[in-house]
Amino acid sequence: MGSKSDWGVMSSVSATLDKFGIGSENRVISAHRAPKLLTEYCESARNRGIKILICGAGLAAALPGVAAAHTSLPVLGVPLEASQGLGGMDALMAIVQMPPGIPVGTLAIGKPGAINAAMLATAILALGDEQISTALEKFRAEQTQTIADMPPPDQ
Repeated sequence: MGSKSDWGVMSSVSATLDKFGIGSENRVISAHRAPKLLTEYCESARNRGIKILICGAGLAAALPGVAAAHTSLPVLGVPLEASQGLGGMDALMAIVQMPPGIPVGTLAIGKPGAINAAMLATAILALGDEQISTALEKFRAEQTQTIADMPPPDQ
C-alpha cells in the first residue's frame, strides 16, 4: 500500500488470504516517495516466492501501475478513497487506465475491492495448488449455503 493509513482497508486482503492458509507480506511503499524501494521490491518479488502483488492506492494511485512496470507477476490494484480525493473515483480511473502491455487487474473501490483482490489471488493460486483449490471450493459452497438458508424477508 502507498501509505500506512491504507491499512484500515488493505488489512482485509491479509485477513481473507489467511482464511485460505495463504501467507502474505504487508508493506508500505509509496510510488512517489520511495520509487527506488518500490523498484527493488517488485524486481525481487519472484525470487522471494511471491506470486501475485496486490497494491492498494488512492489519489494518483500510481503504485499498482509502477509495480506492474517492474515485474511480470500478476498485479491486482485496489483503488482507495482519500480524504482529499474524489471518493476513490480518481484512484479507480488512474489504476484502470493502464497502457497496453502493462496490465493491472483493477478491483472495486475500498474494502470490497480489497476482499475481492484476495479472492481473485486465491483463485489464481488455486490453479496450481490443490489444497487452495479445495479450500476455495469449500468456501464457495458454504457461501452459497448461507444464502440458501436465509429466511425469506417479511412481506
